[in-house]
Amino acid sequence: MTRSLTTAFVADFAFPLHEWVKGHDSVARRRELEASQWWTPEQIESARISRLRGLLTDVHRHVPYYRRALDAAGIDPAGITDVADLHRLPLLTKPLIRANSDALKADDARVLKRYNTGGSSGEPLVFYMGKRRVSHDVAAKWRATRWWDVDIGDPEIVLWGSPIELGAQDRLRSLRDRMLRSTLLPAFDLSEASLDRFIGEIQKRRPRMLFGYPSALTRLAEHAEARGQRLDELGIRVAFVTSEMLYDHQRKAIRRTFGCAVANGYGGRDAGFIAHQCPQGGMHISAEDIIVEIVDAMGKPVAVGQPGEVVVTHLATRDFPFIRYRTGDIGTLSSGACTCGRGLPLLDRIEGRSTDFVVAADGTLMHGLALIYILRDLPEIAAFKIVQESRQHVRVQIVASQLLSPREEDIRRGFRARLGDAVTVDIERVPAIAAEQSGKFRYVVSHAAPTTQ
Repeated sequence: MTRSLTTAFVADFAFPLHEWVKGHDSVARRRELEASQWWTPEQIESARISRLRGLLTDVHRHVPYYRRALDAAGIDPAGITDVADLHRLPLLTKPLIRANSDALKADDARVLKRYNTGGSSGEPLVFYMGKRRVSHDVAAKWRATRWWDVDIGDPEIVLWGSPIELGAQDRLRSLRDRMLRSTLLPAFDLSEASLDRFIGEIQKRRPRMLFGYPSALTRLAEHAEARGQRLDELGIRVAFVTSEMLYDHQRKAIRRTFGCAVANGYGGRDAGFIAHQCPQGGMHISAEDIIVEIVDAMGKPVAVGQPGEVVVTHLATRDFPFIRYRTGDIGTLSSGACTCGRGLPLLDRIEGRSTDFVVAADGTLMHGLALIYILRDLPEIAAFKIVQESRQHVRVQIVASQLLSPREEDIRRGFRARLGDAVTVDIERVPAIAAEQSGKFRYVVSHAAPTTQ
């Protein structure tokens, strides 16, 4: 890895000191992960089962909710020999967490910090993390960052919108960001004036890496192109994108404008740092800490290669366990191996949240891309959002750069061809498409999709 002296100082001294002061062991954990990623799949699986056995033994002793759940399922934690043994436990959902928050806390937990999700898919979830969980998530993200020949301390632009992060920009947090050479820009303000300012920041700071929502970085890339601004000669090495589905056209736009690779990441504040893409293209699961199951609508495991809901067990959450947690995301596991040589298992695809899918009038479930493609290639349309109110009614919000009337019937015809001839398609002209409160942008929101939360 090629690093400047400043980056080496931050990565090897300043950030480790910061983590030590906070009581985190993320530095030691990152070193462990950088060794274990090269283990064989069999070695990784053996270690993971051992850690699962230890977690279940621990939570049976110290977490009231899981003491009851394990006893009710007749599970002896010491007898766990396979990840499949987890299937005997009930799934953990957001409503269950809300209803059992106190019973999910370990009775010997020393320091629990309160967190909450941004609530872009519904009511925010309040939960808790211990220092070990935080350390492991930091280490997993740090390891994946270093796959791309960048490190903590390299100049970074973060285009993010969660009020959770932005609300924490007090003096201490700002000092830390300056030390890490990380600049945070608000993704929920993507006006032309703000985008011009963001381009100026990127040109001034010449970051080695970008981090943000795919939609926000794409919007910035398209704005820079429209302004004739060259951002592909600044030395940006990689753009890390997460928290939304990454579409092919977004990857191409980001890569073209910034002249860098695009690395997809998958995880959540609640479920943890689940998977990250390596330079060879594999979407590697952080398997030393994470067990991923793919289940059908009834919660039953599906075969490898078949899509279903992503269910996560985080092995470093003994203080407030996430065991068989339903994420609401749709994904597929891969049985293949990556050419990079890492033994970590792979996600084949992440296809978005269950509410990013639409339901035809006859009950057929399809990805929102089936409707997105109808709109995306129309030159008159500058932005859009599809809201499926029911199987019989869809609203399409459109920002159009010119008169759209001749196209409206084509749009309705295309939607009905996929959803059903009797479906009502209302087209609404709007001046702008509002992002979610967190700053994320969702092309499709379906209230008709099967709910899993």
